[in-house]
Amino acid sequence: MSDLRVVKMARILVDYSTAVKPGDRVMIEATTAAEPLVREVYQRVLERGGNPHLLLSLPDQEEIFFQAAGEDQLDFVPVFHKLAADTFDVRIRIYSETNTRLLSHVDPARQQRRQKAVSKIQAAVLERSAAGQFRWMSTQFPTQAYAMDADMGWHEYQDFVFRACHADEDTPDPVAYWRSVERAQAANIARIQGHDRVSVKGLNADLQLSIQGRTFLNSCGIHNLPDGEIYTGPVEDSVNGWVRFTYPAIYGGHSVEGVQLYFQNGQVVKATAEKNQEFLDQMLASDAGARYLGEFAIGTNFQIDRFTNNILYDEKIGGTFHMALGSSYLETGGKNHSAIHWDMICDLRRDSEIRVDGELFYKDGQFTE
Repeated sequence: MSDLRVVKMARILVDYSTAVKPGDRVMIEATTAAEPLVREVYQRVLERGGNPHLLLSLPDQEEIFFQAAGEDQLDFVPVFHKLAADTFDVRIRIYSETNTRLLSHVDPARQQRRQKAVSKIQAAVLERSAAGQFRWMSTQFPTQAYAMDADMGWHEYQDFVFRACHADEDTPDPVAYWRSVERAQAANIARIQGHDRVSVKGLNADLQLSIQGRTFLNSCGIHNLPDGEIYTGPVEDSVNGWVRFTYPAIYGGHSVEGVQLYFQNGQVVKATAEKNQEFLDQMLASDAGARYLGEFAIGTNFQIDRFTNNILYDEKIGGTFHMALGSSYLETGGKNHSAIHWDMICDLRRDSEIRVDGELFYKDGQFTE
């Protein structure tokens, strides 16, 4: 018998997030560890008249790849993934790692080289999405590895995940719930859209940036699940000031702790970390765009009430803001290009504020009225 929570999650992914229609070509990308959710999504796509294509991988596939791949293979762009990004209508990606430390001992230079190759796929996804030609969703199926990272028991973590996604027993209509989030966040976007100067001040930040001419996007279960944020791409050369990220910055299996960034005219001119400074430096040297911001965002999901070492959840924590070094989302008007997109999170729930053109917009983790 299927877990009702998994059925609800599949409903969100197919009926709301990607709105699968008859004839749609749908790529379902996951590891075999996500079989219960993959099965439900596959069936629901068929019921909606779509044509599902499974691209399944082994849970340890990346580890095998980096152990055995030669230089040409690091640079090779996966054919079927690229074909789907170029020609399909929908991609539903379900992360389901069984070992989140899988790549922790892989040479960052090899990871960086591979990332440059597969970034061509993501670039196609973003370009076609911006043009309204492609609908994509990324989510995670709860695994014991994620539970261990979050310092939770296995059953406790499953409850946390489905509650954060509002696919739990207490949400009678998950699609209606996410539509209500969309409306509430649209109201806050209306207050900030069309303005220029944003300042973030608090215990861990003193930043100024411009959003002039940029578009804020409403992250309400369309591209991520769980979700809950509003975000844009700041004007690339406008960022000045300092920020200390209060949570570890995780990227490619590496955890960098105590990150502090100093910006001058948009560029990171100084970067320090209490742990894994070398990895931080390597990522900042990835390319010319890696030292500039591609995203500025405010998290709004208060069901995510703790740090889990999982960026899909943690960047949505209610009462925080995050910024991403590297590539911008084209829909925001952002112009920064990079092989990386590295989100870093800062708590704003105490003695902090965000002002927009001098007016108070956000105070101690809450939007003002």
